[in-house]
Amino acid sequence: MSIHEHLLPEVKQSLKWVGWAKGVELAKLARRKEGQDFDCATWLHKAQNLSKDDFRRGVEKELTGKDSELWELIYFKLYKSQILVIEQAIETAALMLGTDKSRGYCLEMICADFLTGANLDSGDPQILLQSALRFFRFLRRDQQQVFLARATEGAA
Repeated sequence: MSIHEHLLPEVKQSLKWVGWAKGVELAKLARRKEGQDFDCATWLHKAQNLSKDDFRRGVEKELTGKDSELWELIYFKLYKSQILVIEQAIETAALMLGTDKSRGYCLEMICADFLTGANLDSGDPQILLQSALRFFRFLRRDQQQVFLARATEGAA
């Protein structure tokens, strides 16, 4: 099924002004309810005025109800001898955090754990607090309540 089949006639005419990348995103919106309740004019206006990434995030938020976080690709060189250790650490983090988590998220948690340990003795307590709060945010609601209860006991 082609993209054209999901777009309304007025969107097809304006597609040349917004480009194909944004056209694909418009098709996702139109396909969502088979064109029903698709606010064509509003989304076309957004497509014309927003950057490609901002428009893609807007479409994702409309479709999923979740606001996506900005992201960036980071490249660095690894030696073959390092890959096994890094892969093992990411796999272990994925098992602990839930296998549905991205590799980037797993790497972030490994780094946060490292920073927490590195700043226990003589480091900046703000970094420790920031790391703990970051970890807390990713706990399930029931785990957050257990954490808060134990933290309150320890403070008393």
